Amino acid sequence: MKLDPMLAIFSLGGTEIILILAMALLLFGGKKLPELAKGLGQGIREFKKATKAVTDEVQNTAEEKPAQKFLTNSPSPPAQTVSQSPNPSKA
Repeated sequence: MKLDPMLAIFSLGGTEIILILAMALLLFGGKKLPELAKGLGQGIREFKKATKAVTDEVQNTAEEKPAQKFLTNSPSPPAQTVSQSPNPSKA
């Protein structure tokens, strides 16, 4: 039997859920409850959409960074050369 992760967080059983729904029905009434559920559903949907957008952006950025680093590496500066004078001084 697999538990719903959301319900597992609150450790709620079937009886507790029914009790909470009954209390919500008593508090808000039968006409207002569907409107509240609809608003809650839209809020959850927007949250999931924003979470997915942020996750996708982070993944895209992580994938682009190594490619940009490889492509934008400037060549290393030329090695310094030691010049020798044509007439070395005699000691």
